[in-house]
Amino acid sequence: MLSLRLLRLFSVRSTCSNQAPILQESYKILFQGCKETGFRSLSPGSVKMSSGGKQGGFVSYQNVFVMRHGERLDNFEPSWVMTAARPWDPPLAEAGRKRAFETGRRLRESVGLPIGRVFVSPFLRCLQTAGELVASFSDEGRGGTVAGDGVAVKPFEVKVSVEYGLCEMMNSKAIRPKVAPKDGNMGFDVAVCEAMLPAEIVDKNVERVYKELPQWEESVLQAGARYQQLIKDLADKYPTENLLLVTHGEGVQVAVSSFKKDAEVNEVDYCGYVELRRPIFKKDHTFITGEFDLLTPSGQTGVSYSLPRALENDTNQTTP
Repeated sequence: MLSLRLLRLFSVRSTCSNQAPILQESYKILFQGCKETGFRSLSPGSVKMSSGGKQGGFVSYQNVFVMRHGERLDNFEPSWVMTAARPWDPPLAEAGRKRAFETGRRLRESVGLPIGRVFVSPFLRCLQTAGELVASFSDEGRGGTVAGDGVAVKPFEVKVSVEYGLCEMMNSKAIRPKVAPKDGNMGFDVAVCEAMLPAEIVDKNVERVYKELPQWEESVLQAGARYQQLIKDLADKYPTENLLLVTHGEGVQVAVSSFKKDAEVNEVDYCGYVELRRPIFKKDHTFITGEFDLLTPSGQTGVSYSLPRALENDTNQTTP
């Protein structure tokens, strides 16, 4: 992991206290209400950020999962880069594909929540991870994923979108200097990226937050600020849907340090992920959002972090 202490410098401290456990009935009300009122996907201008306190009737919680990709091939076969046309963009190793699929199944079984949208970095290893995850959401016995309210959801009802802002840190610290293009041009094309995913799950009409890759040689702090803001921006665009963001290790680090006071990330394993949650209120046909809270205990889902002893006792966390 790179510059963990630097990443903590830009972290926004959460002011939200621990929320009550997720209620399946609340999700049922939320998703039924979305279908009845048409509030399925809102524009950024339709969302207001809460500054504290209830500013409308409670509707439900929004959950955002932030996950690292699976194992990359060049770590298993170092000679691969010698003949690769795009040595900076390795695919998944077979172990990475297997881990991504199994992680998706565990996520489905342990969380039991409907995931409406998946946003993915344009790097090949992330695209392939997203493909395995969505495939794992299908339930062969019943032909769909069982959502939190017991309703079967077919795999193609989960929409996947490529988001440039979820990309790797655009600098030589994250992308190996010997393989990175000298001009920093990664040569990504959204249409090519989308073609690597099953056509029925791709949302070609989504408006991307980042229209292009960040500038080459961005600093660690710039990359961290990008991940932090993007999590909020994507969540605000779709406040009535649970999201899964497939990104890189630094993106997961930021998801922890930005929303868990004084947390210091020690390790993010391949396909390690964390779960963020915030309350959603509704007032005058407008959704109002609360602050995100980190739900995932250290070490439970492949992400280990440390907390000061006082906070550790308060939240019943165990430091690794």
